[in-house]
Amino acid sequence: MFRIGEFSKLTQVSIRMLRYYDEIGLLKPAKVDLFTGYRIYCANQIPELQKIILLKNLKFSTAEIKHIILGGKEVNIVKELQDKKVEINKEIVLEKQRIEKINSAINEIEKKNFKIHCNINFKKVDKILILSTREIIPTNFHEGILWNRLYDFIKKENISIKQDVYNNIAMYHDTEHKDENVDVEVGFVVGKLGENKEGFAYREVDAVEKMAYAMVHGPYENLAKGYEMLAYYLESNKEQMAEKPSRQICHIGVDDTKNPEEYLTEIQIPLK
Repeated sequence: MFRIGEFSKLTQVSIRMLRYYDEIGLLKPAKVDLFTGYRIYCANQIPELQKIILLKNLKFSTAEIKHIILGGKEVNIVKELQDKKVEINKEIVLEKQRIEKINSAINEIEKKNFKIHCNINFKKVDKILILSTREIIPTNFHEGILWNRLYDFIKKENISIKQDVYNNIAMYHDTEHKDENVDVEVGFVVGKLGENKEGFAYREVDAVEKMAYAMVHGPYENLAKGYEMLAYYLESNKEQMAEKPSRQICHIGVDDTKNPEEYLTEIQIPLK
C-alpha cells in the first residue's frame, strides 16, 4: 500500500487533486492511518483513478464524473461518451462561428471599413398571406434548415408562390435577442390560403401601420450594423417598438448572386 505522496508519483496525479477527489467522495483512500491521519491508497485503485482522469480530460464536469463513477452498472458509459461527443461537436461549431466573426472583425479593422450602405425610413406594411413553418432552433445559424424544409415542401406540393417585389419573410418571435433556442418563423408569400399539414401552415400576417425599416446592402455580417443604425434612428426620432415580431426580407441573396457585396436584406421593426 502507498501513502498519498507515493501514490501521487505512481499515478502522475497531484496530491492536491487526490485530496480533492477524497473530499468530494469520488475516490476515497483505501484506509486512513488512525495514528498519523495519512491517506493510504492501494494499487487496485489506479484503474478507477485513470478512468476519472480520462473523463476529466474529455471535458466531463465533476458532477458528470461522479454520476458515471458512482453510478455503477446503471450508468451506460458508452452512451455518456456519445452524448459528450455530440456536446463537443456543438461547441466546435460555435467556436468555428466565433473564428469567422474574428476574421470578419480583422478584415473590417484592416480595411477601416466600418461604414455600410444602409437606407432607413418608415412605411405602412399591408397584410399578407403566407405559407410558413415555425420552430425553436438551436441558434440563428440554423435558420437555413427551416428554409430548406419549406423549399422542399413547396416543390413536393407544387405550391405557387408570389413573384412580386418580395416573396419571402422571416419573423423572430422572441421578445429579446437570444443566442440559443431561437423562436423563428420563415415563410413565402402566397396568393391564397390552403391546407395546413406536416408542420407547414397558411396564415395571414397582420398589417403594420408604422414600420421602421432598414435596407442593408452587402453580406449578412452587415445586418448587426444595420440593427445598430436602426436603433440610433429610432432613438433620435423618439419612436417606440411595438411588442410584435421583427421581420427580415431577403431581396437579393445567395440564390440571386454569387457576390455577397450585392446582397440586399430588409430589416423591419414594428412601431407603436
